[in-house]
Amino acid sequence: MPFPFTRLRRLRQSPVLRRMVRETALQADDLIEPFFVRPGRRTRRPIAAMPGCHQFSVDELVKEVALGRPLGIGAVLLFGIPERKDSVGSGAYAENGIVQESVRALKAADPRLVVMTDLCFCGYTDHGHCGILKKKGPKDWELDNDATLDLIRKTAVSQARAGADLIAPSGMMDGMVGVIRRALDEAGFQNTGIMAYSAKYASAFYGPFREAAESPPGFGDRASYQMDSANAQEALREVAEDVQEGADIVMVKPALAYLDVIRRVKEKFGVPVAAYNVSGEFAMVKAAAAKGWLDEDRSILEILTSFKRAGADLIITYHARAAARLLQKRDW
Repeated sequence: MPFPFTRLRRLRQSPVLRRMVRETALQADDLIEPFFVRPGRRTRRPIAAMPGCHQFSVDELVKEVALGRPLGIGAVLLFGIPERKDSVGSGAYAENGIVQESVRALKAADPRLVVMTDLCFCGYTDHGHCGILKKKGPKDWELDNDATLDLIRKTAVSQARAGADLIAPSGMMDGMVGVIRRALDEAGFQNTGIMAYSAKYASAFYGPFREAAESPPGFGDRASYQMDSANAQEALREVAEDVQEGADIVMVKPALAYLDVIRRVKEKFGVPVAAYNVSGEFAMVKAAAAKGWLDEDRSILEILTSFKRAGADLIITYHARAAARLLQKRDW
């Protein structure tokens, strides 16, 4: 009697069975919701390129973040839009800076909330680059890595002093994690963690973010300090340096076009890995869904699950609240 062929479909016959044997579990605890905060009061400014997302004043931010807590979202990532910009991005490290004020307000409202603070200068400089320029001009400029490290150190301590749980340096400066770790330890913030943008690619998928954070470069681009999209081995070298310097979490950004990098980072280092589901990835789903070309709910969960399947432990996503609501239904 011939051996009967395997019926793999037996365990796909009902939603309950499918959930019971599901290999990858996506849950609200995995999600980090990003927010853009700006000066003012009672301000909720829509971001045209990111439907459903807004820039918030601090008072409105506190209200908005609270809406995610019943859904199980316990962590946020903050991006600041300063009142004024200058050549050195001084608003980033001001004790009364917009991010610092936001951290204090969020922690006062909910001490359990995990508050992560992006640390970069592109949104704070008048030229839109991620640090100090050696020469300022459209054809003759270079980012001064070492001078920028001093500003990174000051900003990290300022954010930690305000109450940030994790500092998230995103400028791709060489040595940034080590500088932050030493500065935090020396200032008495040994328990403040670092989530490093370790493999941050020079990507076309950041377009909507630049509108949201009001941070497009005034000239040139960021390809001289962000990674080439063709390189994966380089990502491993970047991650290795950050882990050695003291990163608690490493990040791959963007996520959807770099699932292979997420997998390689997780397999090689075994440390917590964050995937950033960036603005362009978010906007593509929203635009296609608005045209009726995609089922928005299913697309969100399928994309976020792919990050977990690739090896991500944490997901930074503008879909966070929508995904958390869908996960509560448990009918997909």
